[in-house]
Amino acid sequence: MAITAEESSRFAALLDSQSERLTDRWTEVVAASLRGRMTEAELRQQVRELRRGLHAALGHGAFDLAAEGSAALRGALAEMSRSRAQQGFTATETAVSVFALKDALVDVLDLRSGDKETLADFVIASGVVDQLGLFTFERYARSREELLAEQAEQLLELSTPVVKLWEGVVAIPLVGTLDSARAQVVMERLLQTLVETGSPYAIIDITGVPAVDTQVAQHILKTVVAARLMGAECIVSGIRPQIAQTIVALGIEFGDIATKATLADALRHALRMIDKSRRASGTVSGAPNGRGA
Repeated sequence: MAITAEESSRFAALLDSQSERLTDRWTEVVAASLRGRMTEAELRQQVRELRRGLHAALGHGAFDLAAEGSAALRGALAEMSRSRAQQGFTATETAVSVFALKDALVDVLDLRSGDKETLADFVIASGVVDQLGLFTFERYARSREELLAEQAEQLLELSTPVVKLWEGVVAIPLVGTLDSARAQVVMERLLQTLVETGSPYAIIDITGVPAVDTQVAQHILKTVVAARLMGAECIVSGIRPQIAQTIVALGIEFGDIATKATLADALRHALRMIDKSRRASGTVSGAPNGRGA
């Protein structure tokens, strides 16, 4: 609903002349809807910022929420939407904080008098409030999506811990479904740990993975190849009988990748390989002295 510069000016004058009454009633209505989940002082401060932002936006000619003159108002609405989303308020509870201005205007304006100009002012004000409410709802939805995305990313990181089992051996126990997004996190965290620890062996334990299909197998193979490029060998553990049968039925080839039934078996294998490597290294280094003797 578009309004003229004159209509914007009248609405701004009303906000200015009835600022305290509007603020009090506006805060009261919002407080009732939130049922004590925010203090009155916090709500009053929030309402005052919204009222000041709206007054400033109306003072730049015909009201336009997208205009530069409404930047402060948009900022106040966006900040309120973001904070409410983080605090766990619903979209309705957030939108009420804006639509409550209508209730405050009804109390301030004497609509019962039937004065046409007063009724017209209320209709104009209602149209402006509706725009603010829609903007608030959109920002709230966006904030919730961003918050959920951040939480999902944090959960992915928490669900893919890389632990150091022994000197030179790290392990990443996988639990749950391994999709593309999580597989990427697994690869990044494993490679980062290999760089930090310099470990030559990594165990990928899939005991907690409910099923292994072609896609999951491909993710594991890609992780193994990436680790090899970093100079480390991977051992896949947790191959239960049912999963082994599935892998065979699907024709999945693990090639020369070492596979073990349990994490303990994989650790023993890694320690044997480390010991073997050390002995071979010792023999080579000692060989010249032996020949010289």
